[in-house]
Amino acid sequence: MLKISAIITAAGKNSRMRKDQENLNIPIQNKLTLPLNSGKYSNTVIETTIRNVLNIPNLSECIIVVGHYSDEIMPHINKINDSRIKVIKNNPVDVDLSVSLLNGLKNSNSNINLCVTGDQPTVSTTTYINILDYIINSKDPEHTISILRRKDIGVLDSADGLGMPFAGIKNQLIKYLINENSNLNPILRKMFDNGYEFYGVKEVNSEELININHYEEYLSLIK
Repeated sequence: MLKISAIITAAGKNSRMRKDQENLNIPIQNKLTLPLNSGKYSNTVIETTIRNVLNIPNLSECIIVVGHYSDEIMPHINKINDSRIKVIKNNPVDVDLSVSLLNGLKNSNSNINLCVTGDQPTVSTTTYINILDYIINSKDPEHTISILRRKDIGVLDSADGLGMPFAGIKNQLIKYLINENSNLNPILRKMFDNGYEFYGVKEVNSEELININHYEEYLSLIK
């Protein structure tokens, strides 16, 4: 059976959301623990993201990387009783996204890895399956990145503006992430410049393109 691992990064500083909450004079709360109480969602941001990932067929493990505010986030992760969940804590904590992703990949037991951020509860299991299907069926998966599109759909002519979620091959991703401590896009652009094929997968609905960085983005999901 094909083995697939998912890496969910949940280790960020929460700085933009925290600043918005301070400016609005509302209680400070980590964005990953915010409730999504609407018709479509019934859990917190991080729980919804994890559950959507766990519903992927043939998923062998779900590695969640925590760091900043892990004491606030872990109670929500612990609500989900699934033996496939493995939690890794950054040490040191104060690192950028590339290090969090690398720490997750180093603990992966699969060649194919789906990379997700914890603040993407709107991305459906169907979209994750579509992202994985492209790289699984690629003629050259070692040099392919299958990614949720931001602009164009299909084979892309640029990696500008791209981020997670995406799927790639473990050893190739580690090769580009090691010795880096940065945001993800410069690393993806380097891979693109070195000849990797990038394929933009179309979302199931427009909400899937929303990352919850600011409070207004959160509000747009619970209206």
